[in-house]
Amino acid sequence: MDRSWRTICAVLLASIATSSFTLAAPASAQETFKLGIVTFLSGPAADSFGVPARNGAQFVIDQLNKGAAPSPYEKVGFGGLKIEPVIIDENGGATKQVQELRNLYQRDSVDVVLGYISSGDCLAVAPIAEELKKMLVLMDCGTPRIFEEAKYNYVFRTAAHATMDNVGLVRYMKAKNVKMETLSAINQDYAWGQDSRADFVAAAQQLYPNVKVQTDLLPKFGAGQYGTEISALVGAGSDVVYSSLWGGDLQAFVLQSAPRGLPKRSQLVFSAADHVLPPLGDKMPDGTIIGARGAYGLMSQKSPLNDWLFKGYEAANGVYPVQAAYRIAQSILGLKAAAEKAMSKNGGRKPSTDEMVAAMTGLEWPSPGGLIQMKLADGHQAIQPIAISRTKYNPDLKRVDLVDIQYFAAECVNPPPGVKSIDWIKGGMQGAKCN
Repeated sequence: MDRSWRTICAVLLASIATSSFTLAAPASAQETFKLGIVTFLSGPAADSFGVPARNGAQFVIDQLNKGAAPSPYEKVGFGGLKIEPVIIDENGGATKQVQELRNLYQRDSVDVVLGYISSGDCLAVAPIAEELKKMLVLMDCGTPRIFEEAKYNYVFRTAAHATMDNVGLVRYMKAKNVKMETLSAINQDYAWGQDSRADFVAAAQQLYPNVKVQTDLLPKFGAGQYGTEISALVGAGSDVVYSSLWGGDLQAFVLQSAPRGLPKRSQLVFSAADHVLPPLGDKMPDGTIIGARGAYGLMSQKSPLNDWLFKGYEAANGVYPVQAAYRIAQSILGLKAAAEKAMSKNGGRKPSTDEMVAAMTGLEWPSPGGLIQMKLADGHQAIQPIAISRTKYNPDLKRVDLVDIQYFAAECVNPPPGVKSIDWIKGGMQGAKCN
């Protein structure tokens, strides 16, 4: 063999050896985990919900990338991989979000997309992620329909759905001897509002079997003006007025209903209201019963993880964290736990989509709001504990405090595996494990 052939063979062997080593080597310091994040950055849901979610994501990612999070999350990034966020505005409707999702995967080459607040958006994007065989983690969107009407391999939701909120509210009201012989409701006319209304009424009929539903309103999402609806609710004079309104819609409803005397005429019960407390301040009527879609914010329980998020977020943003910050934090921590579980099995390499999916399925992890368990939908849907409370304005702190807090275990307020939420409620919530 002449010298030129020997040189060529040596180069080829070196190339093969290098390629083999690269394929088998652990993740390098130069690699990143590219994370698409979708939340409302504009529109009526931005100020009280979407922007706090973004701020929560930025705080958690910065902390993880510095290795500054408490145990068990002290390792840098995702298993040593720095997290690189790509943040997209959720405003614009479901059709726009479908295209944005495709862009995140195909143009921006993100490893996972995490996000979505609107139930309508979640219902639209989930089938697209499945079609593309790309991992999608839904951080919020309350409708139970996501997994109760479809089966997904690549889609997960790392927070409990709306059934928990409404069962928790009714259990709280019963425990506190709240009178509810008559009930009126106002909810947005799309998946979240429709499903929330159905779950609350069904749960009320189980624990208050003689309750009568009076005025039942479904204004469109983003209506903003509720004069006609408030007149109807005041006229009905029900013991309880229930609502799953959120974001700018809920703020508008509270501001418009208080001068009309609705809070004095009926007990207001809101399923997802903690996020509007900072902007509303003393405009939120005292004694309103609210949920936060988890044990979050001023209803969160003390722990090293919760102290880290609550104090760190407040220091960074000048306001305490509400449900959106908690929900996105628990999603990111769940992804970290899944990535590191996958890397523990693949020799420390950056995990593939299928490795991430396998690791996330059925996973459990601690979060600032309590233990998150992927127990429903074949390990793709989370359950978690919840807290319910009443509002009371604190003039010294110039903020709304939450008092008379009660906590409910995850298996007290979430359906068991394999049972549709509404069927579980109407069947008497059998198998519920309450303290």
